[in-house]
Amino acid sequence: MAATTHFQWAWSIYDLDMPSFDIVSEIDLQEVRNAVDQANREATTRFDFKGTNATITFAEKELTLSASTEDRLRALYQLLEEKMVKRSVSLKTLDPGKIEEASQGAARQKVALKAGISQEVGKQINKMVKEMGVKNLSSSIQGDQVRVTGKQRDDLQQAIAFFKEADMSVPLQFTNFRD
Repeated sequence: MAATTHFQWAWSIYDLDMPSFDIVSEIDLQEVRNAVDQANREATTRFDFKGTNATITFAEKELTLSASTEDRLRALYQLLEEKMVKRSVSLKTLDPGKIEEASQGAARQKVALKAGISQEVGKQINKMVKEMGVKNLSSSIQGDQVRVTGKQRDDLQQAIAFFKEADMSVPLQFTNFRD
């Protein structure tokens, strides 16, 4: 039997034996890219987009939509939303900017992609964990994610179910479930 030091013993009591999971907000950029490609392909073949030069360009964490009129730009955004839903990308990741006027009366719109849990959302999650009223459940913000710890696995599963039902401003995923 190997001897354990006091430090190793204390570490295991406070960290390793507590069940936990992380709440994160991530985007599958490959699925976003696929949705953009599908929307562009459909925009080139659809009758209502003929001659409108409707395109979506994908840059890191930002999309740029452009079309000949504001009306066609809105239709292009709706087409993008449809393709995102089909690819199982949450529409909460889209943060559309204002529609701007481009050259020759054309319209352009930048759409940011939201990823990560901001400090405000993290604080909101911490508050919600406290309001759940589960005795041995706690949470802490760790960068752009929130770690939830509890004494029992059932409490953590109850928290996951609670946050799946909650209407948050960002899509949530649950990772690193440790027993």
